[in-house]
Formats: sequence, C-alpha cells, structure tokens
Amino acid sequence: MTNELTNIVVEILPRFEGYVYPNEASAHPLWGFLIVLYPYITGLVAGAFIMASLVRVFKVKALEPVYRLSLLTALAFLLCATLPLLFHLGHPERCFEIMITPHFTSPMAMFGFVYAWYLMAVLLLELWFDYRQDFVKWSQTTAGFKGIIYRAFTLGVTDESDAAVRLDMKMGWILSIVGIPSAFLLHGYVGFIFGSIKANPWWGNVLMPIIFILSAVASGIALCVFNYMVLTWIRRHTVDMRCLDTMGMFLFYALVVDASVEALDWIHRIYSAEEGFNVIYYMAREKLFYTLSIGQAAIGTLLPLLLLGSLQLFRKHVPELVRRRMYFASASMMLLGVLAMRWNVVIGGQLFSKSLRGVMGYKLEFAGVEGWLMGMVLLGLPFVILTVFVKLFLSERLPSSGHEPHVNLPAAEKA
Repeated sequence: MTNELTNIVVEILPRFEGYVYPNEASAHPLWGFLIVLYPYITGLVAGAFIMASLVRVFKVKALEPVYRLSLLTALAFLLCATLPLLFHLGHPERCFEIMITPHFTSPMAMFGFVYAWYLMAVLLLELWFDYRQDFVKWSQTTAGFKGIIYRAFTLGVTDESDAAVRLDMKMGWILSIVGIPSAFLLHGYVGFIFGSIKANPWWGNVLMPIIFILSAVASGIALCVFNYMVLTWIRRHTVDMRCLDTMGMFLFYALVVDASVEALDWIHRIYSAEEGFNVIYYMAREKLFYTLSIGQAAIGTLLPLLLLGSLQLFRKHVPELVRRRMYFASASMMLLGVLAMRWNVVIGGQLFSKSLRGVMGYKLEFAGVEGWLMGMVLLGLPFVILTVFVKLFLSERLPSSGHEPHVNLPAAEKA
C-alpha cells in the first residue's frame, strides 16, 4: 500500500505548480531589501559618472551644463553605496577587516579595494582638479564657515596661471578615462557574484554582469535627467533644451541596448528551456507578475522606449513643454524599472524551492533593519547629501540656456 501511494505521488507531483516541500516552507531569503538597494545605488553611481565622462572624454559639448551636477551626483551616491551592506551585516564596525586582512579570492572582499580606489583616487581627485580654480576664487571672496571650507579644499594650491589650469584639465581628462573602466568594474562585479552561482537557474548566467552594467548606465543617465530637471525647476531656471535633448538621446540609446540584451537573455532562456525554466515561468506570471511584467517590462522599459523613441523621430514637431514632461516621465519610469529589476534578481532568485517546482514567500516589513522604511531612508540619504553639495559647490554653476558652460578652460582658450 505504501509503495502504491508513493508511485501515485511521484506520478502526480510533476503536474503541480508552486509545490514546495514541507522542510522548505519555512525558509526565508537571506538577502532582503537592503541588498536590493546596494546594486541599485552603485549602478546609479556608474551611470552618473558615464554621463560626466561624455563631456570630459568624448567632448559632447551639449552636455556641459550637467557635467558638474553629474559628478556631484556620482559622489553623493557613492558615499552611501556601502551603507546597505553595512546595515545588513549587523556589525558594520567589522568592515575594516576587509582592508586589514585582504582575501583576494572573494569578489565581495575585492569590492572594498575597488570602492576605495574609485572614491579616493578617481572621483574625488577629478572633482578637486575641476574645482581647484573655483576653490581659490571662492576662498578669497567668501566669508564665514563656507569660506573656511573653500580655503581647506584648496589644499594650499593657489596657482591660477594658464599652465596650472591646463594641468588641471589634463589630469581631469586622464582621471575620467581611468574612471570609465573603474565604474564598470565597481558595478559589474555585483553581476559577477550573481552570475557565478551556477546552482540557481535565475542567477547562473554569463550575461548577468553585462546586464547589470547596461542597466546601471541607463539608470544613472535617467537620474541625471531627473536631477537636472528638478534642480532647474526649484531654482526657476530655464531648461537648456539642447542639453536635455542630448541627454534624452543618450538615455534612449542606453535603454535600447539594455532592453536588447535583457530580451536576448530571456529569448535564450525560453528557447533552451533548461532545468528550472518551469519555475522561472511560474514566477514571472504569478509571484513576480507586478514587479517583472508590470514594473520592469511595461513601466520601466516599454513605455520609456515609446516616449523616447517618438521624441527621436518627431522631436521638431513636439512643443518644448511636452518634450520636458516626456523626458521627465521617461527618466522617472526608468528609475522605477531598474529598481524593480534589482528586486526581481535579488529577491526573486532566492524564492526558488530546492525542488525547482515551487516558490517560497517573502514579506517586506515596515520597520526593522530590512524594512522598507530603512530602505527609503538609505535611498533618500544620497539626495540629502547632493542637496548639500549643490548648496556648497553648484550655487552659481548651473547655467540656464546660453550661459557659460561648467568645464573650466584656460583664458587663452576662452578667448
């Protein structure tokens, strides 16, 4: 009787969807909402730096009004990039052990060195070379606490000759070139961690690092569009439509490449239909329907593609006010779509049962270290820091249409 019952169960069980063995029913994902925010914030850093590099390295003059804003955005988010990890660890004071006792075979440990290199040797130095002239001038004309800050940031280097300015520009150009692969490495290793886990059918994919990098570039450019439009609205400045149209063009190109690679990944999964495909399909239409089908695919990809694509084709026939609203809506939807993509990868990849027949549950709490309230605080903190940076370093440097660009030029070249 027992053998007959076992045979019946073995025969019927494959026909069920969503089945989880009893010993897996109480399992809970080890990585929560904070680990979703970690690759999201680092991706915004990489994309914002790429936007600034378009001006410094690739000489896209139309983007000069957002050059410094992009660099300050990258710095503000980079300063907060490690916070989700530190809060998730429970003992953030132990993070220094990564530096003291390096473990070169661990991708997560190597992140500490990549982060320190990118923050100290690339981004801060590039900002200093770009701002050095202004620090000298502001330190001479500004009194009070801000004047003390500007004098401290000069580091005692007050040479304003044309030779010194040219050296600043050359060093900034070199650091921008070095910073591009560093930005890719900073975020690409996150995709490497997920892609190297072969036992998970969602994560074990060689395209995972590339998908993470491409989505990071798209989300970072979208963040720069969002910040630029919000800042000009708050300050009641006129939006430079030539700059905004160029940003929208690069945003469209980045989204096309990102969507194409992600579509290729899904086409390959559907065609190969390897072990675990059934549970992926079940999650896509049941457990992750709202975040994957609605959030990532429809809101984060298809709608921005339609809006930005139509602007590339019929830009001259669309009024400026409508174009601004379409750019702002596209950037906002892309930011939400990439956040949904990070959720689907991090959380969705942990909901598989070991039987590969069903999925487990995950409930996002309100409070607590892994709650959405803490996540929103950590996600809002970079914007607070960016506001301080704008007050200190961009108070008079966000020009409206027709004003002098941000990038410093020697007097001879300006003439």
